Formats: sequence, structure tokens, C-alpha cells
Amino acid sequence: MLKMSFLGSGGVIESGSLATKCIVQSLKPKLSSSDVMISTWFVLCGFIHTFFEGYFSYHSLQMGGRTDMFGQLWKEYALSDSRYMTRDSFVICMETITACFWGPLSFLCAYMIVTDHVSRHSVQFTVSFGQLYGLALYYSTCAFEELVHGIVLSHPARIYYWAYYVTCNAFWLFIPGWLIFQSLREIQMAFTLKEQAKATIAAGRKDGGD
Repeated sequence: MLKMSFLGSGGVIESGSLATKCIVQSLKPKLSSSDVMISTWFVLCGFIHTFFEGYFSYHSLQMGGRTDMFGQLWKEYALSDSRYMTRDSFVICMETITACFWGPLSFLCAYMIVTDHVSRHSVQFTVSFGQLYGLALYYSTCAFEELVHGIVLSHPARIYYWAYYVTCNAFWLFIPGWLIFQSLREIQMAFTLKEQAKATIAAGRKDGGD
């Protein structure tokens, strides 16, 4: 039953992503295909961070007794990381920060992409770096528990470790990493153009003075 719920949530995410993509394309038909995908990604992140992870943050101290769909999904995911059922301080704080900051900012970034806002890459870099940094801490603290304290947090059946802990989280390793690179490149280009413009203006003033 839990596995079916987890698989069903994947179908909901896929359907939501397709719907978001269609809405974005209808609002901004001339938006590049890459920006359509990126804005869809941030809308998806916004919903996951704000509502799904926000749910865990709000109910983290009573997760064992939750019987609704989100509660069941978190219990299923906890088979790959038992900290989600043990009131672990790091996990609760991390998920709370993610829900409060990266969720709303993900929606904001999607809006900025669609509206071609000048601050788009500043927000995109901030959110993506926060996601990547959070994942690095998440993976490293789990590894520390196993390597140093000898505490294995995953179910003995390794399918849970590879399917949930590794695969589900890997999206927030590779996609934010690429988005950070993209934003840094755009910011560097903006500063390069600024310096070129300043040099051109300075040269024009010099020629005018002569």
C-alpha cells in the first residue's frame, strides 16, 4: 500500500510537471525550451519544498502517528533514512529551512524566469546553492553516522537505499549544480558587458575632450 502511494505520487509529480509546462508555454510562447524546463523545475521544487517537506516540518514530532497520504509517504521514505521517524534535530531543522525559504523562493524564481526579470539569476543561484548545500549536509551527516558511529540508517533491503535515498535526492545534486553554473556564467557575462560599456564611455569622453 505504501509503495503504491509512493509510486502514485510520482505520477502526480509527472502530471503536475506537464501541466506546469503547458501553462508556462501558454503564458510566454516565446520562452526558450530550456527556460520552460527550468521554470517547470522551480515550480515543482516550490510545491515539494513548501507542501511536502513543510508537512514533515510541521508534523515532525508526531510523524509516527500520521495516517494521511503525506504521512504514509514519509514513513515509506523513512525506510531509506530512519532519522525521519526519530525526531532527528538535523533533519527537522534542514526540512524546516527548506520549506520556509527554498519553497517560496522557488516559486519566485519561476515567476522571474517567465517575466524575464533582471534579478532572475541572483535568485536562481541562491536557491540552487541552498539546495545543493543542504543535500551535501544531508548526505554527509548520514555517511558520518555510518562510518564513524556504525549506525546504518537505511532498511537492510538495499532497494530502499538506492531507490529513495540515492535516486530521489540525486535530482537536487545534478540540476542545481547545472543551474549554479548557468547563473555564474550569466552574472560573469553581465559584469563583462558592464566593464566594456564603462571602457567605451571613458574612451568617448577622452575623445570628446581631445
